[in-house]
Amino acid sequence: MVKIKFLGAAGTVTGSMYLFDIDGKKFILESGMFQGPHEIEERNYNELPFDPSEIDYIVVTHGHLDHIGMIPRIVAEGFNGEIITTSATRDIASIMLLDSAKLQEEEAYALTKRNERRGMPPVEPLYDVSDAVMSLKHFTKVPGYGETFTLFDSVEITFRDAGHILGSAFVEMKFKNGPKFVFSGDLGNYDKPIVRDPDAPVMKDADYVMMETTYGNRVHKSIKESVEELKEAILDTFARGGNVVIPSFALERAQDILYYLREFYEQGILPHGTQVFLDSPLAISATRIFKAHPECYDDEARELLKEHKDPFAFPGLKFTRSVEESKKINNISSGAIIIAGSGMCTGGRIKHHLKHNLWRKESSVVFVGYQAKGTLGREIVDGRDRVTIYGEEVQVRAKIYTINGFSSHAGQDGLLDWASRFENPTYILVHGEPESTEAFGEILKSKGKKIHIPEYLEEIEF
Repeated sequence: MVKIKFLGAAGTVTGSMYLFDIDGKKFILESGMFQGPHEIEERNYNELPFDPSEIDYIVVTHGHLDHIGMIPRIVAEGFNGEIITTSATRDIASIMLLDSAKLQEEEAYALTKRNERRGMPPVEPLYDVSDAVMSLKHFTKVPGYGETFTLFDSVEITFRDAGHILGSAFVEMKFKNGPKFVFSGDLGNYDKPIVRDPDAPVMKDADYVMMETTYGNRVHKSIKESVEELKEAILDTFARGGNVVIPSFALERAQDILYYLREFYEQGILPHGTQVFLDSPLAISATRIFKAHPECYDDEARELLKEHKDPFAFPGLKFTRSVEESKKINNISSGAIIIAGSGMCTGGRIKHHLKHNLWRKESSVVFVGYQAKGTLGREIVDGRDRVTIYGEEVQVRAKIYTINGFSSHAGQDGLLDWASRFENPTYILVHGEPESTEAFGEILKSKGKKIHIPEYLEEIEF
């Protein structure tokens, strides 16, 4: 008997975590944090709905925090098993988890100081840096794409390239005397730079296919259209005498944007004297990891290496690690492209750059990634004329661009193409806001497919 309990990314995009129980032997697929509105993020602090000491394995598809961000807490509360993922994801996790822990500590410290003034008790972080460091010791298995390994002598697991970010995978699982099960992880957008397109599934006769539906109700613009729109946004902003501010996720999106800006430079598109800042220590570290894993590159990126070109470097690009360097950027009134995190504007250096540029009609803010409900980025994208940043009201006068073709997630057409590769499974739809998941489910049903949309903490048996 195989049981699966949906501990996250059910009815939401974030918090991916699924508990498998095979006749009393347990493993977790993903261990992600909830992100977005306060009421969703509060779930991260709930009592864990399992005993970590009973979990033998954690299987991870890729290194985004909504898929790995709870690992340090699970380890701190008793997990002593093995974490299984690709080599690139292990390296990415090493920076993502340490950065997350540092942010947890900083937030807890700030809240504790506030509580002291109010006579309230101190606030403990979700986990700290030492928890993150200890968790990294559990990343003991790093199989390559197409390599099969066995859990409990009863579950065969094979990673395939999901084309989402560096090292990302989807998972094919074969249970002894049981069902064949495929989990999509997060599927990548097609024709992106650097990483390859998603692999076609090999287990076409799967009984169950659990799929993400982040963009199940939306078709992306093509990469070509999106690159053209980015170019026009930059040139139009510079003509107005302003700066281009790009809120960007440190992992994948920042590297994609650098890749295209390098192309603009080589094609003579960027005006002479353009200054480009990658103002994110995490993105800088992630870029170094990208350079260390060319085995994940697509053919185009490999050709650049053969020509002894760095896909992420060009004149005028500055990596700004220190706070002092970051602050100096705000002395520049025009001709700068500022790439900073966080991607949804929920924290980090991007909020300072927005505070200095959002009120300027000469400047532009270019969104190149998903903006979850309840985030500052979503408020700006939805057209709010005023937003609050660090307790101050800021008027939105900058030109706002939303370029969704750069998404590292497949759009509806890509999801449907991948889903069509299977023969006749039941599709379990997760990792999406309800309107997106339901829209995608209706399309599958119209094609005669069986679907199930699980609820948070629901348990089903196979």
